[in-house]
Amino acid sequence: MPTVRDLHEKAGEAPITMVTAYDGVTATLADEAGVDIALVGDSMGNAVLGYDSTLPVTVDEVASRTGAVARSVEDALVVADMPFLSFGAGIEAGIRNCGRMVKTEGANAVKIESNERTVELTERLTQLGIPVMAHVGLTPQSVNQTGYSRQGSDPETAREIEALAHEHETAGAFACVLEHIPANLAAAITNDLEIPTIGIGAGSAPDGQVLVVNDAVGLTEEAPPFAEAFGDVRGEMSDALNSYVDAVENGTFPADEHGHVAEELDDLY
Repeated sequence: MPTVRDLHEKAGEAPITMVTAYDGVTATLADEAGVDIALVGDSMGNAVLGYDSTLPVTVDEVASRTGAVARSVEDALVVADMPFLSFGAGIEAGIRNCGRMVKTEGANAVKIESNERTVELTERLTQLGIPVMAHVGLTPQSVNQTGYSRQGSDPETAREIEALAHEHETAGAFACVLEHIPANLAAAITNDLEIPTIGIGAGSAPDGQVLVVNDAVGLTEEAPPFAEAFGDVRGEMSDALNSYVDAVENGTFPADEHGHVAEELDDLY
């Protein structure tokens, strides 16, 4: 079973790779590719569930997909991304929801979008044996307050983000995601923290990188500016589905080889 200790040992020796996974097939492919961390992201809201943000995603939806991912990997660390309002309203509820992902669904850790109120939760979860990945900078669950714009571009907010990362490291977080912040700020945080940092839209200085799998494989129609498509899955799927529709409509599918005839029924039909 992969552990957060394995991740710590890799940090500084080789870049850490993390990608989101929302189902067993994707998780298996990511695991076979050698991805270090499979993040069951609440980005499933936009990516696969048809929502226009991450906010509607429920604990049950994350739990179901966390179980699918955990059952499908052998080497990748599985991290469940805790959805909006599954934590923060009360310590006990947060512990219960996070504990479900590890105890029942098989996650190795949880990720929490961090703020001042999640420091105590991070400490309590760590004490209970539930590894916590912090997340600072752009936090999509705060979209109604901050939008999706870059964070930490002025001295005051940069200091706030850096302090928040330090506070969660002190509370016991085993790693910290740095999202959509200036590269020089990400470099400073990475240099100051002893735990690994994982960047997205934060330059090359962090110990690792994360992408939403839809963006990475070219499934997203309009990817964010800090992402890159390393394939054209959207195009391949579109071509395949168009070919399927054409084949059914013109009568070339199914062909004889796609079915069988039971000779025992010759006298009947």
